[in-house]
Amino acid sequence: MATNFWELLQQHQSDLTKSGRTVADYLLQHPSEAQYLSISSLARECRVAEATVFRFCRSLGFEGYHEMRIALAQANATGALVNQREPDPDADTATLCEHASALFMTAINGTQNSLSPEAVDAAVALLHKARQVFCLGQGGSMLIANDICARFAGISTKFRTAGDSHLQLITASLMTPEDVVLFVSYSGATRDMLETLRVAKAAGAKIILLTHYEDSPGAKLADIVLQCGAQESPLDSGSIPIKVAVLYVAEVLVLRYMLDDPANANAAQDRTNEALAVKML
Repeated sequence: MATNFWELLQQHQSDLTKSGRTVADYLLQHPSEAQYLSISSLARECRVAEATVFRFCRSLGFEGYHEMRIALAQANATGALVNQREPDPDADTATLCEHASALFMTAINGTQNSLSPEAVDAAVALLHKARQVFCLGQGGSMLIANDICARFAGISTKFRTAGDSHLQLITASLMTPEDVVLFVSYSGATRDMLETLRVAKAAGAKIILLTHYEDSPGAKLADIVLQCGAQESPLDSGSIPIKVAVLYVAEVLVLRYMLDDPANANAAQDRTNEALAVKML
């Protein structure tokens, strides 16, 4: 929308309900923080229902919460990008290297502070007990899920993946209570993900969700939530530092998995290393 978010808010003040004005007041007082919140998180902060937040968005002329959140981030854009100042247009490469380093460290440190060791232990216990583990995601998250699956593939043959959302849904329908889904979704709130998780859960499979939002719709279906603490602006969707933060969580899972069964893990690594040796020049 061409009109600035704050101008829209001022124009539609008279259209807001009492609860809607509560949401507006929160956004005015916490504009930077609010752009990173899910609809569930914003509703909780404002002490209103999610439906109230949705109606607030519609009152301002937005189709839904995501569109409103992007407009808020655009209005807040004052040279800040993932908690770091955006490089000047004439910045040299050395400055860009420093900037990128700061972004990665911020993302990893935020995740380290948010990740629960107890949740990691519980997740790895499920992975060890599982007959099969399906590493899934959609879009860019599917690429990360494939990387996670490849990392575990050097330890065990029970880690698998599936292609697009249709194949994932088919795979979920054939799961059993002995299977585990490791699903990667930063938002935890995509339609295809929810369809797959609902079918997997109905089949009795356990669900581990790697996400940023512990109160997301996907988190409500999960048995265990592994939280990525890195914050992604709606204007910077698909940022590489966020992907690295997610892979950091995956590496913690791999290390815990190996240390909990060192004999089998070491033997598997020896065999895979020997098999791959013929590929090297």
